[in-house]
Amino acid sequence: MNQEHSRPASAADAAADEAFRCGFVAIVGRPNVGKSTLLNRLVGQKISIVSSKAQTTRHRVTGIFTEERVQFVFVDTPGFQTHHRNALNRSMNRTVSQVLADVDLVFFVIEAGRFTDDDRKVLTVIPASSKVILVINKVDQLKDKARLLPFIDEVRQQREFTEIVPLSAEKGSNVAALVRAATPLLPVGVPMFEEDEVTDRSERFLASEFLREKLFRLLGDELPYGIAVEIEKFEVEGRLRRIHAAVIVDKPGHKAMVIGKGGEKLKRISSEARVELEKLFDGKVFLEVWVKVKSGWADDERALKSLGYE
Repeated sequence: MNQEHSRPASAADAAADEAFRCGFVAIVGRPNVGKSTLLNRLVGQKISIVSSKAQTTRHRVTGIFTEERVQFVFVDTPGFQTHHRNALNRSMNRTVSQVLADVDLVFFVIEAGRFTDDDRKVLTVIPASSKVILVINKVDQLKDKARLLPFIDEVRQQREFTEIVPLSAEKGSNVAALVRAATPLLPVGVPMFEEDEVTDRSERFLASEFLREKLFRLLGDELPYGIAVEIEKFEVEGRLRRIHAAVIVDKPGHKAMVIGKGGEKLKRISSEARVELEKLFDGKVFLEVWVKVKSGWADDERALKSLGYE
């Protein structure tokens, strides 16, 4: 009798294992734990900008990864802000909270060997009902590997995690294990995107993000806190894209910092952004960039809306 009852259950389990799965996965964590690097690694292409600066990711960025029996729709969120309280930071935190209310699974990303009060604050924002995989990133940078297991035990006390996966997003090590662990946690369903799609973000949005990344990287410690990019014109002519972009700064003194002596700094920023955009769009890009002063834009709800913040 027991065998008769077990046969249908086994068949149902097998059918579930073979079914196509598709779902939304939020990638969350405090700033600079490697969320964007992980997203880019998972989709196999750079779609989310990366730098060592806080606030590199300010918008929700969606990455799509499709295999034979699964489609992940990853949402890379801004790092949850615990220290600054202007309109920009409130907008970023609102984005994180909205994403978390809407997804099937959460990747909570932390750095190996480092669990801070800011990590704890992010953890409190994740709904208690959510399925959460603890992703311990940057294990390659942990000098004493013997510390990893005690560290995992320490973090495990904070919450019940569905799975725990240590990896290196930068090196790509153990990322496949994360995909394997996450696949059965997604709901059974049909794919939402075509197999070759990697993001639902527009080319216009990607252009503004790639230019902003170059500003973050090439301005280094001189980077003004209040800086943004506005695409004023985006035209496609065959395989050529004509892009006119304004770099928005908060103070007149910041304008000179971005332009640099004889315009050299802005020229280099534009040139490096153009090269990456040509690679991304697989075609020629004409990119014209200038600098505008909009005082107080980061605390102005209307200005933020015009720049695409939710």
